Amino acid sequence: MNLHKILKIVAALLGLAGIIFLVTIISKGDTAIQSAATDGDSAILDPMLYVTYFIFALTIVLVLIFVLQNLFTNTSSLKSTLIGVGAFVGVLIISYVLSSGSDAGNYYYNGAPATEGESHMVGAGLVAFYILIIGAAAAMALSGIKKITK
Repeated sequence: MNLHKILKIVAALLGLAGIIFLVTIISKGDTAIQSAATDGDSAILDPMLYVTYFIFALTIVLVLIFVLQNLFTNTSSLKSTLIGVGAFVGVLIISYVLSSGSDAGNYYYNGAPATEGESHMVGAGLVAFYILIIGAAAAMALSGIKKITK
């Protein structure tokens, strides 16, 4: 049996389990779910959540397997992927160096003042966002200019 048939069977079984658990949740009614939630009991929703977690984990594993398989069978895509990852890591390093933790204590996280490290990381994330936005805008502008000049 090939992989496509196995995945179709697994998808059908997971879909059937999801439908069964959905019907169970709907048949319980809103009041039963709300009263269970106020009591801290999530037994009504747990089976549906487990199916969701399993599907999510399975999706991540399959995507990683196929991406890695494609990267190692096609060396030109591996080279371009490594260049892209290296450029992204470079942007993150530059962002971290350019940001400062000077706003520590001015902002709160879970009721406590932000530490200097937390403030530094947030600043680095913002600087990285700005650098990537400017890079994307420049790439779109250059692409448009190249199309116009041809």
